[in-house]
Amino acid sequence: MKLVVITHTPHFKKDGKLFAYGPYVREMNLWFKQADAVVVVAPLNNDGPGTIHEAYTSQDVALHDIPSISFISFSEGLLALLRLPVIKWKIFQAMRKADHIHLRCPGTIGLVGCMMQPLFPKRPKSAKYAGNWDPRARQPLSYRIQKWILQHTFLTRNMKVLVYGDWPGQTSNVKPFFTASYPEQKIESLRTPHFKPPYRLLFVGGLTHGKRPLYAVKLVEALIASGVDCRLDIYGGGAERNSIIDYISSHQLTAVIFLHGNQPPTVVENAYKQSDLLLLPSRSEGWPKVVAEAMFWGVVPVVSRVSCVPWMLGEGRRGLLLEMQPESDIQRLRTLLSDPEALQEMSLKAQAWSHQYTLDAFEAELKKIVG
Repeated sequence: MKLVVITHTPHFKKDGKLFAYGPYVREMNLWFKQADAVVVVAPLNNDGPGTIHEAYTSQDVALHDIPSISFISFSEGLLALLRLPVIKWKIFQAMRKADHIHLRCPGTIGLVGCMMQPLFPKRPKSAKYAGNWDPRARQPLSYRIQKWILQHTFLTRNMKVLVYGDWPGQTSNVKPFFTASYPEQKIESLRTPHFKPPYRLLFVGGLTHGKRPLYAVKLVEALIASGVDCRLDIYGGGAERNSIIDYISSHQLTAVIFLHGNQPPTVVENAYKQSDLLLLPSRSEGWPKVVAEAMFWGVVPVVSRVSCVPWMLGEGRRGLLLEMQPESDIQRLRTLLSDPEALQEMSLKAQAWSHQYTLDAFEAELKKIVG
């Protein structure tokens, strides 16, 4: 079976190996196990891979490289229009020879793939929509177009659209799905953290506007100012790193807030095991893997109410849902930290929920989709 993947994810070549963003690669390795041959249609970056990139385990992945495109400015849009004929031709040629077509959405290349796939109504297809599928969410026009095409049962046939969360009013194309980070063998027993000061709080994710890391920093600052003994460890990099460093320095927080940058999964896993709470005041998510990973190790998530997060947290039974009102969030956090029994109960419920979504379960579901 020949699997063709259409994605906007940048790829890199080094020492005869093909690299891409680590979490994406680890997932795709499981998809590739279901196929005899794999073709990836994606942009190729001439730079070398960084610390956040990993190589595919299979050596038999063929890359059909295409230009990257965006529409964030007038000039970028013009360039994209010039590049589109080449991109569409390469996607068409790859789809024509596929036994199964897999789209990675949302994204610019995913949008082109969505528009091309109706040409192959009888071909088995799947799409992984890694963004927020909430029908009420305010999203860019390109995202809304992709969602409309994917769930349209006349335009999009023989397709399984994998989305995060179980939303009402969906078509037969749409299938609630999940993602995973850890194998079943890592479930040894339920971890029972002893919640007591100094509390260790954790932020894992991009230091970007969308993830709102500064809100997490200010929450911890306010907790400390109110007498709560705690510290914050931040894992990840991004455009807001320097402004966060400046804020920490100017507010005398260098002894309690620590930036560790991008780290390999083993280091982040160890950080989960040593932490009490995860802070993620994100503006938008699909399936926030860091939340599921933290829950796997008994870390109580403190997360904004976006996408499928309320479902993941059992509407507050397995973690705290932020209202993004500083005074209210700080007070609720203080109340939670003063109740170790409630924290332990949340921790145990979080683990029991997350342990359902292992790599073993994920791979079993993939066999049903691709097989």
